[in-house]
Amino acid sequence: MKSTNELIIIRGGGDIATGTIQVLNRAGFAVLVLETESPSAIRRLVALSEAVYDGEYTVEDVTCVCCRDYDQARQVMQSHKVALLVDPQGTSIRDLQPWAVVDAILAKRNLGTRRDMAPKTIALGPGFCAGVDVDRVIETMRGHNLGRIISEGSALPNTGVPGIIGGYGKERVVHSACAGYLYGLVKIGDTVQQGQAMAVISPVRRQTGVVAAIAGDVIVAAPLTGLVRGLIRDGYPVTAGFKIADVDPRESEWANCFTISDKARCIGGAVLTALLQLACQQGE
Repeated sequence: MKSTNELIIIRGGGDIATGTIQVLNRAGFAVLVLETESPSAIRRLVALSEAVYDGEYTVEDVTCVCCRDYDQARQVMQSHKVALLVDPQGTSIRDLQPWAVVDAILAKRNLGTRRDMAPKTIALGPGFCAGVDVDRVIETMRGHNLGRIISEGSALPNTGVPGIIGGYGKERVVHSACAGYLYGLVKIGDTVQQGQAMAVISPVRRQTGVVAAIAGDVIVAAPLTGLVRGLIRDGYPVTAGFKIADVDPRESEWANCFTISDKARCIGGAVLTALLQLACQQGE
């Protein structure tokens, strides 16, 4: 089934992608998100990918509905909501022939997005070359160039070090020490003290919800004092080194745990600008 010429497909529905989705939805575009079967967003309370688990999920003023097929997705988009299909490989793009494709997976590498997928193609962050892989690349590294639209070349390479927030960079991000199933002892928005047990990694699946540590669990300690800004879903299977939580040292910024970030909004605005730029160049 063919789409309208206003359809924009977003590959990925994480917290950064959600900033772009919100901007495009507000601008009146029909937005279809393609996600994996098990999204692993850390800042999941502000990630529309949660619709995969809950069926429907709302972030601020945007509601996303996980759909069984494109017929349902079209009905959802006609009601000014965002539709989502589980399609990690993007196989539906060829059939739907969208007006634009935006790769917002943020995998730091290209997982299959090509310039010939749509009349307008944009990718967020490193792993893509503008003018080769896609039409435009958006810089995602915090700093002076955040949100810069790149028409030739690539975004800055991934440093592996998160952006500085409240004076902390890599210290605020928590990675799993081992493989297992994660269960939170705290919730997003809670204040934790440095060294406090904030989650456990269990060797076996068990009931979800806030639980106590039991024999065999590996304790996940808070790396610093602050707000739990992100924490992966209970029961999610993690591997050693997997990113599982984010602590914000700015204890007074509680509301930020539940709203789209400044970084995501900046990138979203850049995506919209790049799309309009491409449309003008193509005489639309």
